[in-house]
Amino acid sequence: MNSRTKAFTALTVAVLLWGGSFSAARTVLAELSPYTLMALRTWIASLTILPFARKLSPPEGMMQAWRKDGLILLPTVLFQPCLYFLLETNALRFTTSSQAGVISSFVPLMVMIGAWIFLHEKLSARGGAGVVLSIAGVAALTLMNRGGEDADAMMLGNLMELGAMVCAAANMLLIKKLSGRYNAWSLTMFQCFAGAIFFSPGLVPLVQAGFSLSHTNLLLVLYLGPPVTLGAFGLYNWGMSRTTASGASLFINMVPVTAVILGWLVLDESLSPFQILASAAVLAGVVISQDSSSKTRGRKASKSSGSKSTALCSSRN
Repeated sequence: MNSRTKAFTALTVAVLLWGGSFSAARTVLAELSPYTLMALRTWIASLTILPFARKLSPPEGMMQAWRKDGLILLPTVLFQPCLYFLLETNALRFTTSSQAGVISSFVPLMVMIGAWIFLHEKLSARGGAGVVLSIAGVAALTLMNRGGEDADAMMLGNLMELGAMVCAAANMLLIKKLSGRYNAWSLTMFQCFAGAIFFSPGLVPLVQAGFSLSHTNLLLVLYLGPPVTLGAFGLYNWGMSRTTASGASLFINMVPVTAVILGWLVLDESLSPFQILASAAVLAGVVISQDSSSKTRGRKASKSSGSKSTALCSSRN
């Protein structure tokens, strides 16, 4: 596979992992609080990548890297996973999942505009059309699944969800900027460590309860740890380092599509013709947005970031 195909494969696998995490998280949240679940996810992910910390450290060492790029690295890990998960999990207490789904679909538009302003990525009519089509597909897919939900303080919940999406978009732009100097998995390691520290208070209720957790939920937490929290973020960061930020961000809108399809395949949930049409619109938007200019810029970015990342790892080893 060429570099672009590898990048899109990594992004697709990340989306599949994220899409499959929703039903798992909903099941575990019946027993654990969101803060405790995030603490477990980030701690397990951190312990998984810890043996590779020395190899993934920048050539000058982690502490030196933080002294040098701390003003960029700190907000990167603070935006996601810390503030993103804190805002999103609490937003769903006040708003409906359908409202949250529509708001989340605007992340690619935020990233596209941000990449144009800060990363000097060129805006294209074809890319914009893809974003609009994808947003329309996600809106249709989520609004039709309201299921009579009644949300208190919906405005507050929507504002919190919007804040979470701003954090996600800002994180993507910063990851893209840093990918020219750091290995994508090094950045993922920083995110896991930061999340483990930030969500550590969530372990207190679990310790007080004597670490009582059902076997099913324990297996689901293990799935949400290394495969989702570590694997999905790592693959997404790696894929984005080898394509444009705006092109990679549109893959995020495939997450609800994946969740719907997996719900149909695994949980025997219904899949209506309208849902199929809406899902097709999202997928078409992703394909349409990958215009020829994006491909060229992606290949150039891949060669540049790939050579720099390789040099960093080689010098460290």
